[in-house]
Amino acid sequence: MEQENFSPQDSLKLIQTMIAKTRQDMGDNSSHFLLWGWVTFVACTAQFVLLKWVHYEKHYLVWLLIIPAIIISVYMGAKEQRKQKANTYVGDSMKYLWMGMGISFFVLSMILSKMGWDTSIFPFFMLLYGLGTFVSGKFLQFNPLVYGGVAAWALAIISSYFDYEYQILFAAAAILVSYIIPAYMLQHKNKSLNNL
Repeated sequence: MEQENFSPQDSLKLIQTMIAKTRQDMGDNSSHFLLWGWVTFVACTAQFVLLKWVHYEKHYLVWLLIIPAIIISVYMGAKEQRKQKANTYVGDSMKYLWMGMGISFFVLSMILSKMGWDTSIFPFFMLLYGLGTFVSGKFLQFNPLVYGGVAAWALAIISSYFDYEYQILFAAAAILVSYIIPAYMLQHKNKSLNNL
């Protein structure tokens, strides 16, 4: 079996092609970032309203919104998987990163339910938002995701100086800057590249 020798330039070109393909896939399918961004943003703002203005005791029930989001996300993922012609290392890495992030959010939610819903847990969620988007941005070489991740980390630190109900608003802001805005930018950039 003959083995091809890649020059450093060929290796670099292959890696850049894989990253560009994954970035295009992410741009085409930025709907996951937008779905989870908007569901989380709506849940955060609704929880704040229910807690602060309505004074509803079970304000946390608004997070049941994630159940239909999980179903929609699984359906979208399966549909995208059927369309996908080839997997890339970067694409697989992104998939496993977000699978791990989803499990981490679930575990953190279980911890929250044990500790009580009024525990100052939102800085930890923001920490995870930042991690996921920062690493995704580095994988895709897409700076708005990197900056969004850094902003989420900064908001996590700042929010820890505020009461629980205001931490919810910081979490909504973290989702806006780390998921929603970068996803629209990625979508726009991908459309621009496809029109060239």
